[in-house]
Amino acid sequence: MNSFLPISSQDMADKEWDQLDFVLVTGDAYVDHPSFGAAVITRVLEAQGFRVGIIAQPDWTTPNSLKVLGRPRLGFLVTSGNLDSMVNHYTAAKKKRRQDAYTPGGKAGKRPDRAAIVYANLVRQAYKGMPVILGGLEASLRRMAHYDYWKDSLRRSILLDSKADLVIYGMGERAIKGIAAALDKGRPVSSIREIPGTLYACPSDEVPKEALILPSHEELKAKRSRFAQSFRLQYENADPFTGQVLVESYGSRSVVQNPPAKPLTREEMDEVYALPYAREAHPSYTEPVPAVEEVKYSLVSSRGCFGACAFCALAFHQGRIVKSRSHDSLMEEAQILIDDPGFKGYIHDVGGPTANFRDPACAKQGTKGACPGKRCLAPEPCKALKADHGDYIQLLRKLRSLDKVKKVFIRSGIRFDYLQADTTHDFLRELCEHHVSGQLKVAPEHVSPDVLRVMGKPKRQVYERFVERYGQVNAQLGKKQYLVPYFISGHPGSRLKDAIILAEHLRDSGFIPDQVQDFYPTPGTLSTCMWYTGIDPMSGKNVHIPSDGLEKAMQRALLQYNRPENRDIVRKALRKAGRGDLIGRGPKCLVPAEGDYMSPSPGSRNSRPTPSRGRRGEAPASSGRRGRRGMAPGQNAQGPSSRGQKSNQGKAASHNSGRSGNQSNRPQGGTKNRGRGKRR
Repeated sequence: MNSFLPISSQDMADKEWDQLDFVLVTGDAYVDHPSFGAAVITRVLEAQGFRVGIIAQPDWTTPNSLKVLGRPRLGFLVTSGNLDSMVNHYTAAKKKRRQDAYTPGGKAGKRPDRAAIVYANLVRQAYKGMPVILGGLEASLRRMAHYDYWKDSLRRSILLDSKADLVIYGMGERAIKGIAAALDKGRPVSSIREIPGTLYACPSDEVPKEALILPSHEELKAKRSRFAQSFRLQYENADPFTGQVLVESYGSRSVVQNPPAKPLTREEMDEVYALPYAREAHPSYTEPVPAVEEVKYSLVSSRGCFGACAFCALAFHQGRIVKSRSHDSLMEEAQILIDDPGFKGYIHDVGGPTANFRDPACAKQGTKGACPGKRCLAPEPCKALKADHGDYIQLLRKLRSLDKVKKVFIRSGIRFDYLQADTTHDFLRELCEHHVSGQLKVAPEHVSPDVLRVMGKPKRQVYERFVERYGQVNAQLGKKQYLVPYFISGHPGSRLKDAIILAEHLRDSGFIPDQVQDFYPTPGTLSTCMWYTGIDPMSGKNVHIPSDGLEKAMQRALLQYNRPENRDIVRKALRKAGRGDLIGRGPKCLVPAEGDYMSPSPGSRNSRPTPSRGRRGEAPASSGRRGRRGMAPGQNAQGPSSRGQKSNQGKAASHNSGRSGNQSNRPQGGTKNRGRGKRR
């Protein structure tokens, strides 16, 4: 096993080091695995010849907890961990979570709220004048003024609240190498202003002349429409090829955001994943870190996502330009998995934020960037889209052929619209025959055309064609495999009538979700901007926001209309929407009338014999959602289910992805983090 980086003075003594160059502070347990941002950043620095140590989950009540490794020569790197600390701590209903998958034993409470700010301020108390560089998902998505759902207010750039010197946003390997080299040459951190993928603060009269000036913080607070305008400008400048320098003013001080760093080349990605990771949680822990189990036997094959769903923060964090690793690199890592004593013959995942994306959406993206203001897949696939699964199919076949590999699963999200756009390869057949572990997770998210348009998702008919084709392929293969669709309740643009359309779809399909994902407004997404402003920032049009507590509860209950405890609120919702025809004993009714305790709905589990079921699955640790039942097309059968936060791979600890909206926040980058929030 490869050795871990120092976490104590004794570890430093064992290496005969009297001082470190950098100390990284993280809100996660220390897991030296390439799906954890802290591990990637520290190994990248180590490969550059720097001495790096890690302080994981320090006691945030005392600055002494940051003195265990002494004063570093060059600076402190700070990250809240692989997830935003507020999403890590609270549900969409703002209730405290009971577990933390990134902590030994899954114990909650090992990091503070707004951990990046707390840790950075703690460094200032421990070491005066010490350079502080902030990174990871939490910092990346809060880099400019942002709506904070938990306080229901607008917050300043995290650069100012943390008192950090620099913020690294996005995938941070390039930026951290540039910063480290500059500091090593003796440059004061205040002079490091040129590195792509970073933010710095300066007097307002020193901002670059070529910069694009965003509305000031005072303007944003005074008028929400200005926040929508600012968000659009930021969104349109989130591309490394076309992005401009952005400036946000706070009186006499300004925050300056340099353009995004260019994504790593395939060769550079291969180098990052070939670094000498121990691939385990630190041996000092007496209890396992749950998130490790989700990624231990999985492979990260790509980064970035051109899906551009409104509720997902990937465009703001990993970016829309997809880059992937070489087959040789993935085969070499697969052999490391095979050689692990605990390997049972199953590779759990080969994917990224979206598993079946391996290359940029079109030839232009790789050299000129993604088109601002346009989506590659919605509402219709772009004519320039190159939908091709050939390379991915060949990779999966190579992995399946390895000695001691019994099965290669794909548990990351699959874009069914992209899959159907590929007319040259029958990837669906390959997927169903070899890579589905009894169920396939897909994310139509909704079926109402109005909501799908706001979400940036394909039309309902695209999903229905996929469901039909999935059933046909499995029938041809003689397989009984389930489809597990995910839906969001209460998303911007969704009215009661839209929630009823979705409920009717569930009734007609015979699918009732075990758990419902309520929309979660997290920083860095178009949907969160809509939630705060009531405006679609891309079109400038007003959007209905179901922020009223009763309406949110109604929309959520409609997705589980068959539950006895939901009947009263579902009846209230149906009557409010003028759909009393869905109350009663008719074949299309969702709930019985008051006093009638028979469930009339053909879509309800209570109205028919119990269907055949598979085992239930817990959602992955990185998941923003939990298990649901899924239905095999053409059957009233229910099977196991689980969901990845996405975060990006579809796993809990995917090296900083950042899906949001259900935050899948998989952070990566910066002092790294990788979420579908995954989605969400």
